Amino acid sequence: MRDLSGLSARVILALVLALPCAAGAAPERFVMLANGEQIGTLEVVREGPGIELDYRIDDNGRGPKIRESLRFDPKGRLVDWHVRGAANIGAPIEERYRLQGSRATWKTLNDAGAAPNEGGSIYVAAGASPWSYGLYLRFLLQQPDLAANVLPVGKLRAEKLRDIRVGEGNLARFVSVYALWGLDISPKLVLATSAGEFFGVIDPRSVLLPQGYEAGFESMSQLAAELSREYLEDLTKRLVHRFDRPIYVRNVRVFDSLKGQLGDLQTVVVYRDRIASVRADAAPGDDAVVVDGEGGTLLPGLTDMHSHVSDWDMPLYLAGGVTSVRDLGNDNGMLQDLVTRTESGATMGPRATLSGFLEGRSPYSAKFGFVVGDLPAALEKVRWYADHGYRGIKIYSSMTPDWVKPVAAEAHRLGLHVSGHIPAFMTAERAVRDGYDEIDHMNQVLLSFVLTEGEDTRTPLRFTAVGERMSKLDLGSEPVQRFVALLKARGTTLDVTMGGLEWMLLSRPGKSPPAIEGWLPHMPGPVQRERRTAVLNFGPGLAPTYRASWEKLLAALKMFYEAGIPIVPGTDDVPGFMLHSELEVYGRAGIPNERVLQLATIGCARHLGRDQELGSIEPGKLADFLLLQGDPTRDLNALRQVRMVVKNGDVLFPEEIYTAMGIEPFGRKPSLRLPVAQ
Repeated sequence: MRDLSGLSARVILALVLALPCAAGAAPERFVMLANGEQIGTLEVVREGPGIELDYRIDDNGRGPKIRESLRFDPKGRLVDWHVRGAANIGAPIEERYRLQGSRATWKTLNDAGAAPNEGGSIYVAAGASPWSYGLYLRFLLQQPDLAANVLPVGKLRAEKLRDIRVGEGNLARFVSVYALWGLDISPKLVLATSAGEFFGVIDPRSVLLPQGYEAGFESMSQLAAELSREYLEDLTKRLVHRFDRPIYVRNVRVFDSLKGQLGDLQTVVVYRDRIASVRADAAPGDDAVVVDGEGGTLLPGLTDMHSHVSDWDMPLYLAGGVTSVRDLGNDNGMLQDLVTRTESGATMGPRATLSGFLEGRSPYSAKFGFVVGDLPAALEKVRWYADHGYRGIKIYSSMTPDWVKPVAAEAHRLGLHVSGHIPAFMTAERAVRDGYDEIDHMNQVLLSFVLTEGEDTRTPLRFTAVGERMSKLDLGSEPVQRFVALLKARGTTLDVTMGGLEWMLLSRPGKSPPAIEGWLPHMPGPVQRERRTAVLNFGPGLAPTYRASWEKLLAALKMFYEAGIPIVPGTDDVPGFMLHSELEVYGRAGIPNERVLQLATIGCARHLGRDQELGSIEPGKLADFLLLQGDPTRDLNALRQVRMVVKNGDVLFPEEIYTAMGIEPFGRKPSLRLPVAQ
């Protein structure tokens, strides 16, 4: 294997400056693959000092559709960048960056600005294709520390991870893998040639590679998983604190999740992976680890009931106090490996309960889990999930409605829980009668009441119909109340993911909803810009309608809660942070804070059948809790101020995790007294 790290900065710079005009120097067509199947393309056309890009993704009825024009001056500087098209769920994109002399200006549909740029900063586009990662990387390769400031805000840093060979025969190439930090809450793994040319992006679940290299999907996704694993194993060794002595967490008020109330000051004693005692008179000896809670709240570990976990999600869940998750659909091989490593303690992360993803074959199929083309195949995959330790199945939007009843019956025969989207052209009522134990997402719960016959919910209509029509739905009408009665009679659970729906319906150019703004300023600059954009494509005249529809969803949540319908909090969104937002939404809907906390702790544990060991802070149960600075029974925003997390007796400090991942911490680490003998 060649070592490419010895290239001088001057050689790299010369190669970079030559790149825009070097027709044919880089692959001109890239293919995006997920679960081994093509879901999109990236076309690159070079014309003199300019580059034209066409990026299109079609997956699960959505995906960005973007065109870009870039122009470089004779010195190789980017002087004009025009991005236009549609974002993942249809919101329009219109963005322009210009460099005139040393003055940079930018304008999008969400923000605008200007700043001097003498060459030490790089503009990061808000809506560009992954080809931009190569642009940023080439710039960083010129910097002494492979780091630079970002316009409008933030910092980027590149870290070389490995040199590899890709392709066979005439296609064989030597490329380098770089971790690009600062674009997201986890690094982007970018491939580049020795000349700094963009060669693709790899991830354990999806890869973007030059056309002709599609056979490398499996090896590249495995490489991404391996690199992520190595990094996270090192992070785990540094940041997970394990003690073979008693741990005394003093001066804390324990939230009693069984009663739904906050107690007086106490001390919780942990020995190895169990809670040894909870009492006010516990006196630590010299052999103990002592944590001073300073009057804060000790809360049982939180559970996110709607996740699609990946390597980089795991430390962020723990930093947010989320010690348990339910995965509702994933790349099965990657997931099995991730769970094995987490359970062994090799990499930090929450414990996971798995539901297997089951999708029907259609032009709109989501490329998770198994995509099946007939009923026998669907039944065979249900049995596969049962035999591989999954606790449930999740049925998705392209499943043929007539298959739901036999699929659910087979799942129930094998002891599996059945949840999911409501398949296109099927009603929620029929899905429940045919065997659903749970419906995922509030829009899926109520869509049937606002659709007309024949409308296809495999498209963004499943979101836009909610925004445009839900405000007119009469929750007291006979069809809705009949459905509520059916849910109650069947004991059907609702996984409502309200935080994500609020983001979709209420995000406006330059603004995000309040719950998201509670954590967004702590994120890398590009993440802040991405979240302060419109998500759906609708005219300004519809904004009041979307707001009214959101208020109707809040009213529906309270209605289901008061009717006694089981509700489990899940996110389907950013790990850790969005669960806090989800619970804040429940409070705004009128659910008492104490009850919200019960839903996220003992309620989830009971739903998953794990309440004998989890969900409450009691002697004999697993040591699974988080230390908060404030009182969430008074203000749910206090959930973000996590100072310490204990999972199975392992101690973690979110301040350390966030700092390592380029995120501004929310709460400070508590004082810690180590044993005298250590």
